[in-house]
Amino acid sequence: MTPIFAANLVHMFENTDVVGQTIIVGLAVFSLIAWTIMFGKHFELRKLRALNQSFERSLRDERAILDTPESYRQHRQVPYGDLYADAVEAYARAGAIGHAKGDDSVRFRLEHTENALQRALARQTLRYESSMIFLASIVSGAPFLGLLGTVWGVMEAFDAAATPGGASSIQSLAPGVSAALMTTIAGLIVAIPSLFGYNVLLASTKRLVTELENYASSLADRIELESK
Repeated sequence: MTPIFAANLVHMFENTDVVGQTIIVGLAVFSLIAWTIMFGKHFELRKLRALNQSFERSLRDERAILDTPESYRQHRQVPYGDLYADAVEAYARAGAIGHAKGDDSVRFRLEHTENALQRALARQTLRYESSMIFLASIVSGAPFLGLLGTVWGVMEAFDAAATPGGASSIQSLAPGVSAALMTTIAGLIVAIPSLFGYNVLLASTKRLVTELENYASSLADRIELESK
């Protein structure tokens, strides 16, 4: 950005009315929030995927997942670990209840285990998708805020020109209209990077959710095989 262009931007910002300046400042804040969410979510998803893979490798080495050490059920911060802990605890709890009621059947245990897996799966899906709604709101709302500022600024410029005694030449209208268009530019500058970032994060989230669903299915199958 050349010094002349930067000076022009500052000059246009100063020529913008209070409404336009408020919108531009608000969009700048939204931009900082959007970038914070995008970088934070990217590193969070990458970390969770690495933790999932590490936990899956560790559990794969166990010959009987229903008889693993207690430490395996302490990894609640890991999505796969959370699913595993809920499944094993539900299996054991259903066994205790069924034994007390005289219905200690494998089917009774497996039904409770599958229900626990579904609840854990929904909980971890919400964890993956956290903050995405706010980012989507910025993507869709930023251009409209910019357009609002532009329409307001153009209306103010024409209203000033239509005032008795006001100049109505293109030279008098151009600065006001140019300053008004700055809010639309600001809205697009916020929305375009946020849109690309949102799509990338959405694709990563869908991949992780699919992997989580596959893991839950394989975990249920393994528990069913070991219970027979």
